[in-house]
Amino acid sequence: MTTPTPTFQPGAILTRAQIHPVLGGSGYAGICPAVEKKNVLLFSDSNIGERYGYRDGWLAEDDEIGPIFTYTGAGKRNDQTISGGNAAILDHASKGRTLHLFIAVGKVPGSDTRTHRYIGKFKVDERNPFEIREARDELNHDRNVIVFRLRPIGPHIREASDTLQAAPRSRFRFNQTAGRLARSYRRQRRHTQPTYADQVEAARDDLAEAFEEREIAAGHPIVQLELSMRNSTSQLSFDIYSRTNNTVYEPTASAASESITQALAQLLNARRYLRELDHDQPLHLMVLTPSLPRQDLRELLAEHGIGIVYRNESGDFSEFTEPAASNSAPRGFRCLDCPVAA
Repeated sequence: MTTPTPTFQPGAILTRAQIHPVLGGSGYAGICPAVEKKNVLLFSDSNIGERYGYRDGWLAEDDEIGPIFTYTGAGKRNDQTISGGNAAILDHASKGRTLHLFIAVGKVPGSDTRTHRYIGKFKVDERNPFEIREARDELNHDRNVIVFRLRPIGPHIREASDTLQAAPRSRFRFNQTAGRLARSYRRQRRHTQPTYADQVEAARDDLAEAFEEREIAAGHPIVQLELSMRNSTSQLSFDIYSRTNNTVYEPTASAASESITQALAQLLNARRYLRELDHDQPLHLMVLTPSLPRQDLRELLAEHGIGIVYRNESGDFSEFTEPAASNSAPRGFRCLDCPVAA
């Protein structure tokens, strides 16, 4: 006769001595893979995270799928990498493991033994598993950290104290390596866990990579623009931002309607915040496409003041311009003296 494995209910307050015999793993690391139990245990402590300029927690805003908990990966010095515990999080599904999330809440009375609230079972967001952001390490040096986006599966507890605070104002950060690093990690994941959706992601990443290389070769540095939106806990990242001419490029996987409208929505969502960027040139928003979109899509973008850069037949990139029907500036033309995003 076998004894059923005990389980924890979300909200239970536990010590590691109670947790590890049930779910597996050991030690005191923030990420504890438990191979024998097919689990990965995640321990979050806001007091530790805030020392390094980040905080784990629920986004206040759900998306159309549901809630998201952001969890910063392991590594106290230098850039974090997809290895060790971070790889265990990203690869949990392919290895048949479940993520279990705990949040530090205090200590056992009269001792130094830490206690943790069990939040529930999670999985990595399939659409956007992680983001690369800038933070400080324990030596107070700037570095890249990996922020995983986790979605609950089944019962879970969501305390207000574990929800991130909305940004009081918009904040912009420029990261020289994050965009390329994120594409590199996505490429590694696609190699080991290929799916149909990865073909779309790969096309978008390849286009962004080629365009960035072209711009850098031409003497136009490209950085990732990280945007913390005021009155929101969500962040937006644009892998391709030219600080030379204050231009944001949003790459697409194709020139088809769905890809174009998704890119348009992303740019329109961010435009009201991006206007606040301090720059000596007006803001320009561009969709980067692998071929020239059809006319109705070009007109749609032009109506919203969005330009187009597309890959031409020679493999290089061209900016779309359309002959003017009058003495006004042609639609799609990026006038450097005009407030395109106004």
